[in-house]
Amino acid sequence: MRVIVCGAGRVGVGIARRLSAENNEVTVVDQSKELVRAVTERLDVRGIVGNGAYPQTLEEAGAREADMIIAVTFSDEVNMVACQIAHSLFNVPTKIARVRAQGYLDPSYSDIFSRNHLPIDVVISPEREVSEAIIQRMSTPGAFETKSFVDGRVWAVGVKLREDCPIVNTPLRQVAELFPDLKITIVAIRRGDSMWRAHSGDMLEPGDRVYFIADRNDVARALEIMGEAGRAARRVIIIGGGNIGLFVAKGLEKTGNMKIRLIERDRKRAEDIAEELERTIVLQGDGLDRAILREAGVAEAETVVSVTDNDQVNILASVVAKREGSRRSLALINDQDYGPITEAVGVDRYVDPRATTISTILQHIRRGRIKGVYSLSDGDAELIDAIALETSPLVGKPLREANLPEGVMIGAVYRDNEVQMPTGEMVINAGDRVVLMSMRENVKDVEQMFRVSIEYF
Repeated sequence: MRVIVCGAGRVGVGIARRLSAENNEVTVVDQSKELVRAVTERLDVRGIVGNGAYPQTLEEAGAREADMIIAVTFSDEVNMVACQIAHSLFNVPTKIARVRAQGYLDPSYSDIFSRNHLPIDVVISPEREVSEAIIQRMSTPGAFETKSFVDGRVWAVGVKLREDCPIVNTPLRQVAELFPDLKITIVAIRRGDSMWRAHSGDMLEPGDRVYFIADRNDVARALEIMGEAGRAARRVIIIGGGNIGLFVAKGLEKTGNMKIRLIERDRKRAEDIAEELERTIVLQGDGLDRAILREAGVAEAETVVSVTDNDQVNILASVVAKREGSRRSLALINDQDYGPITEAVGVDRYVDPRATTISTILQHIRRGRIKGVYSLSDGDAELIDAIALETSPLVGKPLREANLPEGVMIGAVYRDNEVQMPTGEMVINAGDRVVLMSMRENVKDVEQMFRVSIEYF
């Protein structure tokens, strides 16, 4: 596949790295010579210095032969025009654009991105995606990773096992025997720098990061069994009143009985968002100011969420809030180099917007009937939600005869409005929703399993 990536920032480089590693022909376009030089030195990609919205630049990048353009520059307008030019002049089949400004995303203007106006196939709003990720992460405080599939009926959860976890030093086979009615499948284990597909004989150790797929209704019990039981927060403080902070507050207001405080430094912005929010108390001040945190009730807060546009402020605000009495903290971290630091300084959880955006893009890149994708551990593996077609090699035979690749494990199957856990005797039917984990090297195999072949039509 030939792909043009406009923008050599964190998201652009991240998606270029993933696509080039899968032997796609990738060209990265950016106006910065330094960024283009850096990405071409690190990755097996072509680099073009120029404006992605210029026809000449896109033609030089190979738009006439391109299968897809992914526009993720810092300018919404450049992203939209790049897709328009790619469609009108070069007939590029698939066009994906990142659009941050909420004015473009107002539902009353939804027709703007139709084929007759701005022909963009997929519009990604990072702020909305990240806000949803934060809200879901808050619903499972014991987990470091949470993602829902199949319209929220199936969840994938990541948990770090502590020394006192009841299931450490226990083979996975025995865990399944101890809790036969628990609808979960442990699909992957990360230990140190190594990650692998889980096997029944694997022995869990303290410090392991375990990923499991479960029926939504069994997630709380599974976390309790793993020693990470925790009630969702009812008193929350949000630091930062940008789009993400505003969306998180609106989302939490919909969940019901929750006391929400939001701290925003800029007075005008604080006044504006106070008018938009119904049950959130907005305080104007610095989230690093202990007096403001105390006024917000930090000592009684169960979770403090720091989502300013500054990683250092988010980390420091989380640390200060914990010292002032908050039970848990969650920080927005844009620079992946800060990720490992957060745990060392006492930040409980962090959300990486780059990983969230890349996962959304991958969902639309993957071939076959793929309904959802979530990237794990910076691309070491992927969680995939797909529809089994009649022509799929999975359909019509017991799973033990399906010859799944070594790095692929099915976590759950949704059929007839019920989540079912896979067994060797289970037969996948056409139309089933299959949620699975695939190691990086087997993603192409998964695409083939769920491809739309000519016999389907």
